[in-house]
Amino acid sequence: MHGVATKGLPLFRFSTATRPCRASSGRQKLGKRGEKITDSLDTAHTYQPWDSLTHLATVLGRTEPRPSEWNRLDQSFSPLPRVTRESVRQYLQFPPDQSVRILHAKVAQKSYGNEKRFFCPPPCVYISGSGWKLKQDVLNATGAGDSCYRLYGYMGLDSSCVTQADTSKLAFEDQPDARMFACAKSLYISDTDKRKHFRLVLKLFLGNGQEIGSFLSKLIKVISKPSQKRQSMKNADLCISTGSRVALFNRLRSQTVSTRYLAVERGAFVASARQWTAFTVTLVDNQHADSEEFTVCEGFICYGCVVQLVCTDSGVALPPMVIRKVNKQHAILDVDEPVSQLHKCAFQFKDNSQMYLCLSNERIIQYQVSSSLREQSREVLNDGSCWTIIGTEAVEYTFCEGLACVQGAISPIPVITGLEVNGGGHVAMLEVNGENFGPHLKVWFGNVEAETMFRSPKSMLCVVPDVSVFSGEWRWLRHPITVPLSLIRLDGLIYRSTFSFTYTPEHNTPPQARGALQNAPESDTLIDFIHQEFTRTNFHLFMQN
Repeated sequence: MHGVATKGLPLFRFSTATRPCRASSGRQKLGKRGEKITDSLDTAHTYQPWDSLTHLATVLGRTEPRPSEWNRLDQSFSPLPRVTRESVRQYLQFPPDQSVRILHAKVAQKSYGNEKRFFCPPPCVYISGSGWKLKQDVLNATGAGDSCYRLYGYMGLDSSCVTQADTSKLAFEDQPDARMFACAKSLYISDTDKRKHFRLVLKLFLGNGQEIGSFLSKLIKVISKPSQKRQSMKNADLCISTGSRVALFNRLRSQTVSTRYLAVERGAFVASARQWTAFTVTLVDNQHADSEEFTVCEGFICYGCVVQLVCTDSGVALPPMVIRKVNKQHAILDVDEPVSQLHKCAFQFKDNSQMYLCLSNERIIQYQVSSSLREQSREVLNDGSCWTIIGTEAVEYTFCEGLACVQGAISPIPVITGLEVNGGGHVAMLEVNGENFGPHLKVWFGNVEAETMFRSPKSMLCVVPDVSVFSGEWRWLRHPITVPLSLIRLDGLIYRSTFSFTYTPEHNTPPQARGALQNAPESDTLIDFIHQEFTRTNFHLFMQN
């Protein structure tokens, strides 16, 4: 296998599964931005409940475990003998997962005095996965009614002084795509809260009062009002960058009750009063914007640039458009400053400069503008063609209770945020970085449990299983082998991650390998035994250090 630093050592790679975006005009040539290992949509970034950043000791009245309580927490899980390689293999083949996805804006405008500036777009929650139906069947088998299974939840800010009155109760609705949906329309942050960042806390319950768990959003930046100044690199976090996710909404006559969100329903673009869609905004090379294949550029989105909006869920895309700054219901044609959070903007179709993206009731149409009589660099818009743009985030938690006997909540939910390989050859260690780790968790490579050492709530270490456990007795690979990484709790609860681990073979078989392949089976057995003992000894020595 290829070496990392020394010839003969195997190359271990890790990656995440990314969600492809399909453009209406054909294939896209992604630049370096498309080569990132981590997809921000799939990788959840949580925090320690005792972290001083959000000073949360109690989430809606329930105390989360602290590091000093991990031993007691570990003893509360009873290992189940049915968590075997075969049971995990069956899970990976047909995973009955349960997923909780939270969508929210990157920034929130602060409320002053008695006013309540509700978060816009409102935070949304999507429940999906066949595991929820499996849980319902289990409850039905025990004689529980439908009301006992019905999901409900509360969402609020992560503050120790939050009461139930400060939260928004969520009522989930069934969607045509078999998901359940709810949104929190009454959340806001007052001027008495002096934090610059906060997170949202979602608490899920069953109808019988059983708690499912707590789920956290990503960090949200607090702003006083949209910046009207030209943004600099000092405020890069307020700029809209290419490849990021945004939402668009429109308010006729600036009335909150008339807010409409650009959304995709059944493959069509609509103006929805209930749900909003996250779009990936990409900066398109102006010279090739009209061709079927175009190049995606890097950098921040600036007014006057050609962009394309692609639905993050369906891949449905609008044609290339020029983004224009809006001032007093006029599109400004000679502005090239960066687009900032909560700016008002308009989208001019590239193939017809007189047409702009517009809404009419619940329909999305093209609106023909007229030039300003006073200034040639301005075009007169109507209310429906003035949009507000804001960056969005999404975090998804995936778990499975199919192999578990869960007595309490599934939280705190461990989340992997990074991997680092130490060593190589026949002895390699994988350092797993993330949040909410504990001694009750084991790292699994596919359906193989790795010897795991808990180091801290943010770090674990494990021995990389020998590739032979995935390739049988054939030790030398001709093709890469990729296995998913999962964390499994001692009671059998599976936390699925977005990371995978790849064993990559060498192009040429090393001379010592060719000699080994000619040895008798008894020699292979001896080599395997020596390798296992050496790996185990090396791991325990590492633990002692």
